[in-house]
Amino acid sequence: MRSFNDQRRGRSRAAWHLAVASCLLLAGCAVKPLAPPAPPGAVKPAPERVQVITNDGVTVELAIPSEEEAATQFGVPLAEHDIQPIWIRIVNTTPVHYWILPIAIDPDYFTADEAALVSTDDLDDSAAETVTAAFRKNALPFFLGGHSVNEGYVYATYRRGGRLVDVRLSAPGHGQRMRFAVLLPTEGFDYVQSPLRQLYSQVDSYPDLTREEVRLRIRELPCCTSRADGTGEGDPLNIVLIGDSREMLAALTSGGWDFTEAITADSIRRMVGAAISDQAMPTAPVSALYAFGRKQDMALQRGRSRIAQRNHMRLWLAPFRCEGKPVWVGQVSRDIGVKLTSKSPTLTTHVIDPNVDEAREYVLQSLLHQEAVDWFAIVRGVGAAPLDQPRRNLTDDPYFTDGMRMAIDISSVPVPIWKAVNLEWNESTDPIRESKGEDATVHQERP
Repeated sequence: MRSFNDQRRGRSRAAWHLAVASCLLLAGCAVKPLAPPAPPGAVKPAPERVQVITNDGVTVELAIPSEEEAATQFGVPLAEHDIQPIWIRIVNTTPVHYWILPIAIDPDYFTADEAALVSTDDLDDSAAETVTAAFRKNALPFFLGGHSVNEGYVYATYRRGGRLVDVRLSAPGHGQRMRFAVLLPTEGFDYVQSPLRQLYSQVDSYPDLTREEVRLRIRELPCCTSRADGTGEGDPLNIVLIGDSREMLAALTSGGWDFTEAITADSIRRMVGAAISDQAMPTAPVSALYAFGRKQDMALQRGRSRIAQRNHMRLWLAPFRCEGKPVWVGQVSRDIGVKLTSKSPTLTTHVIDPNVDEAREYVLQSLLHQEAVDWFAIVRGVGAAPLDQPRRNLTDDPYFTDGMRMAIDISSVPVPIWKAVNLEWNESTDPIRESKGEDATVHQERP
């Protein structure tokens, strides 16, 4: 089934074709081609937006041009045709002959001719041929020979706000994987309106603590989020992520987490439309909750087929580091429905799954699945609320918990699941047994 946006684009495209046909038949008008594209390689991403990762003799540079830059490069408005070119430069200083796997970047990527075809409907044959030539010349080769430099674009499907770019290289007996999290210059996303950029620029000046010191700081955190004035107890602060912002975002987005939009008239309109049509909205807004005296610095969600169902997580940059890495304190829960409420500026809110410990485990599972966990540990701090004595959040949803927080150290390189270290600070619980009212304690096997 096509998404709401697909249907909308299809209707608008059909309407445009009908209008053009009517114009040709009734008025004898002609469709004028756009200006020819710039010469291949003429437009490079701004240096400050280029990310670089080097591993085992291979350096990958990567950037995503703005919509305006992409239109200038190829001579057509690619975003309007659901295309987002990703610029990649690979310097292979080794004798190994690698192949890049663009399917890891986007399983629905466009070939050069496909991208040209879908974006040149309104051009005459000569202009379309020019655009096609530009797409072909700018495409990144699949084969990356030893001691070579290759540069070009992978033509991915369009994303708003941010995206993961998972660069995987393969050769007999060899493999490389480099993950890039790219924040896109898209208006209307909540992290753009938060103080995160300013806060993160000062992160190196925050106190640098040992693991044990961080364990104590985590235990001392408030149990829950609050209202803007600091009153009330909202959803519990039950997740702590430790890692550089790009590494953390790369790990989360590789696990399917999307950035969320700010609450605006436009985002509310589209959210209501998705709710009415029972469709997904993977970047749907998340209401504001407060910790450290401010609303979340960023929010991410892992949407499902309906807007009423999603996992969502709010994150705040903590005023301390762990062994040189930034620390992110968060709240994660699973949304299972929607209800009307006067306590939300949108007059609606999601209903959370009362089993918030399962949502906490979901974050760990999604990161383990992407081989992004160096170590993890269970930390006391939320305070227990058993199944028969649940607590309630600010919109009166009940929840139960074992009272623990999950701390996860994000790895900068892939770590197999079985090599992720459980520090065994506290005994964990099985959230499924917990939801049955059973003894859910999972006793650690200590040496």
